[in-house]
Amino acid sequence: MTSVTSLFAPVEADLSLLTTNLKKLVGTRHPILYAAAEHLFGVQGKRIRPAIVLLLSRATMLDQDITPRHRRLAEITEMIHTASLVHDDVIDESEVRRGMPTVHSRFGSNRIAVLAGDFLFAQASWYLANLDCLEVVKLLSKVIMNLAEGEIQQGLSQFDFNLSLDAYLEKSYYKTASLMANSAKAVGVLSGVSPKLAEDMYHYGRHVGLAFQIVDDILDFVGSTDSLGKPVGSDFRDGNLTAPVLFALEEQPYLEELIEREFHKPGDLEEAITLVKEGQGIERARALAAEHTDAAVKYLADLPESTSRQALINLTEYVLKRLH
Repeated sequence: MTSVTSLFAPVEADLSLLTTNLKKLVGTRHPILYAAAEHLFGVQGKRIRPAIVLLLSRATMLDQDITPRHRRLAEITEMIHTASLVHDDVIDESEVRRGMPTVHSRFGSNRIAVLAGDFLFAQASWYLANLDCLEVVKLLSKVIMNLAEGEIQQGLSQFDFNLSLDAYLEKSYYKTASLMANSAKAVGVLSGVSPKLAEDMYHYGRHVGLAFQIVDDILDFVGSTDSLGKPVGSDFRDGNLTAPVLFALEEQPYLEELIEREFHKPGDLEEAITLVKEGQGIERARALAAEHTDAAVKYLADLPESTSRQALINLTEYVLKRLH
């Protein structure tokens, strides 16, 4: 399987600089918040969101280097993503993220974690305003609103076995795909591409984001604790009904009963996971993710040939190969 490092080779140096700059951007005036940022940005995640921004930046600026504003957009994108993770971990009471202690568990305080997330959102908003581009400000501000709306929708739909696939995809857009889609379009705005190409870039990010979330939801059932950085079935246990579950409900009637009583009896969760894995739910969810990766590639058609464009295509293949 292609590694993330080789996949992002065209922007490897850019991503290294991004990690250094992220720590500097937070500043040193608040020791605990700075320590939290050091912890967050020191953990080597996949950096997929800023990588998409940087790859699209290079793919649209072929005859010249990417600008400081492109680099700052990538940094803002990762700050927004990281802030959302800090808050998600508090809401979900997660002790581990990417195999490392979460902010609230490391510092022994939900209050510190919430403030750290708020601080990162505020910093991202400040640097976003300083890009002096109203259209980009609107795009990324919408993302922050979507993240909150997605979290609210998820909270309101826990253990709701009547959740529709469309509602699930809408929630997935808010929680994951909106940031990829709108930051991708923002690259087009900063690069001065045509409105049509900027919109195509938006749809590339949207489809990659939806595929990424669907695959994440499949991995909640078929992944390992080591690879996930959290126990298998954690999202399902918390009542988050995702594509594999919604498809499985169509062929496993007893699954509805287990969900309705919120896995209250001993062995309920394990039995429910088995039912999801026994049917076609996981395979149908994988097919749905593949539909979105195929769609994403089509939206790259008008980008000129380049190593960065090819990396963006390869990324769609990597998203699906995470299942193998």
